[in-house]
Amino acid sequence: MSAGAGAEVVVVGQIARDLVLVVDAVPGPGESADVRRRREMLGGKGANQAVALAQLGTRVALVGVVGDDEAGGRLLDQARRDRIDVVHAVRRAGAETGLIVDIVDGSGRWRYLEDLPPAVLLTEADIAAARPLFRGAAWVSVQLQQPPDAVRAALAQAREAGARVALDGVPPEDGRAEVIAAARIVRADAREAAILAGEEITAPARAVRLAEDLVRRGPALVALAVESGNVFAWPGGHLVLPLDDVPVADTTGAGDAFTAALIAASARGDPPERVARLAVAAAGATVRHPGGRPDLASLRDRPDP
Repeated sequence: MSAGAGAEVVVVGQIARDLVLVVDAVPGPGESADVRRRREMLGGKGANQAVALAQLGTRVALVGVVGDDEAGGRLLDQARRDRIDVVHAVRRAGAETGLIVDIVDGSGRWRYLEDLPPAVLLTEADIAAARPLFRGAAWVSVQLQQPPDAVRAALAQAREAGARVALDGVPPEDGRAEVIAAARIVRADAREAAILAGEEITAPARAVRLAEDLVRRGPALVALAVESGNVFAWPGGHLVLPLDDVPVADTTGAGDAFTAALIAASARGDPPERVARLAVAAAGATVRHPGGRPDLASLRDRPDP
C-alpha cells in the first residue's frame, strides 16, 4: 500500500522476526531433537494483525519498532509486499530487532522464546511522530502489551482524530475503566478475561456476564475467549460460538487474526453476529499451519463465514 492511499486502520503494536521450529517432541535437559520444519517470517502481534487486515481487504498502516539491523530492514520490506504502510514504523538506531522463537511439538503445543528488548517497544514520542496517520484513520487498534505511556498516547491520537478504537488485551489496573470506556471493541483471551473478572472463568455463562458488564461501560462489542470457544456481547445481545473444528498445527497468531477480523467486519458495518463468525473463521484458518502469519484471503469475499 502506498502512503498516499490513506489507512483505514492504524495498528499500534509489536513487530518481530518470527522463527518457527516444528519438532516431534520438545527435548528435555541434555537431549536434542530434529527440526521437522522451519519457517522465518514477519511476526509479532502488531504485524500479524496488520497482515490479516490487509488480506481482508483493509487499507492498513503499522506503527511499531524494529532495529536498524538487517533483520529489521527485511521485515519492513515484507510488510510492504503485504500492502502495509510502514512509513511511520520506527527503525531504532543501535537496537536489535525483536526475535520470537516458536517451538511447536507434534501435538500443536507451542513454547516461546522471546528476545524483545526495551528498545523495540513503542514510546510516546514514536506515537507523536505518527500523528499524520491517525488523522485520516477510521479505526485504531492498540495492543496493550506496549508500554502504558505509548498506549495512552495512541488513545489520545485516536480521540483527536475521531477514530474508533479496538483494544487487544488488558489495560493496566490504574486507569482501566477509562481505557475500556474509550474503546469500540475490546478483545481478551482466556488469561486476560480472568484478569478482567478477578477470577478464572470456566463457564461460558460467566464470560457472558463479564462481557455484558464491559459493554455497559462503553464498548459496542466485547469478545472474550473461554476454553470451549468465544463469547461475544453487544448492546442488546450476545453470542457463544465454539471453536472451529479444524486440525490444529499451532495456535500462534489465532488471536491476532481474530482481532483483525473483528475490526475489518465492524469497519464495513457488518452486524455483530456476522462479525463474530468471521472472527472465529479467521482464527480457525490461522491455526492450520505453524507460525502466526495469517492466510485469510479465502475469507475476504465469503458472504457468510
